[in-house]
Amino acid sequence: MTQSAVTAAGPTEAPAGAAAKAASGSSFYAGMRVLPKAERDAMYAVYGFCRIVDDIADDQVRPIAQQRAELQAWRENLDALYAGGPAGGAEMLRTAVTRYKLDKADFLAVVDGMEMDLEGICAPDLATLELYCDRVAVAVGLLSVKVFGMDEAVGRELSHHLGRALQFTNVVRDVDEDAAMGRLYLPAEYLAEAGVESRVPAEAVLHPGIDQVCRRLARTAEAHFAEAHRILAAHPAGKLAAPRLMGAVYASVLGKLSARGWAPPRERVSVRKRELIWVLLRRGLLGWAG
Repeated sequence: MTQSAVTAAGPTEAPAGAAAKAASGSSFYAGMRVLPKAERDAMYAVYGFCRIVDDIADDQVRPIAQQRAELQAWRENLDALYAGGPAGGAEMLRTAVTRYKLDKADFLAVVDGMEMDLEGICAPDLATLELYCDRVAVAVGLLSVKVFGMDEAVGRELSHHLGRALQFTNVVRDVDEDAAMGRLYLPAEYLAEAGVESRVPAEAVLHPGIDQVCRRLARTAEAHFAEAHRILAAHPAGKLAAPRLMGAVYASVLGKLSARGWAPPRERVSVRKRELIWVLLRRGLLGWAG
């Protein structure tokens, strides 16, 4: 069992409890609470896994070699899980994997995305940024839509659009926090066109052209949100309360960011609890348990 798995689940803690505990700090926790219990527990497991491997990649203290070894241990645990053997920290996923036939490739894609973070992302080209988004967000969507019970083709389309919309929103929301970690997710092509020459994250995000770059990426996120909304508005099969809520909350964050702009200095934008309750009420989701 890796160190991260020990942190998430002590020796006497059940995998289901570990999954809920690990997921509880995520921005998707409220969205998962609107699901029926079986689906909710599965999503806690999926997002708990994501939280654990994300924490490994974001650790700024331990040597990279140790972090890389922990990510590799998760790959090995996933291999063991799907082979039916003892799976270490991946035991938290067993029930969800079995019940909803979740694909190992999607979990491995998430780990690969975390390794991209670990190796350092600084002004990637647009294709690399899209690959990163597909690994850390779209792959999670592909796992999620199986739990939601969506048809495969529609679920894949929704995962693509909603996953990229959410991750691009994260990118333009967290420019300062990411720069403090030595990361710059904004695409090189956009930076060059805006006249941002520095590739030192802490310097680049102070350039006036960052507003232009972020607005361009925000428009791409808006287009993906629109496509996700179109898919959900068609009432496809599945339990859709959670993706509708996630889309609504993140679209609200993106709207606030666009209204504020990205000229430095920037104030942090988030959704307050009372605003989340309003979204729940407006979407008719408050108290719904399936």
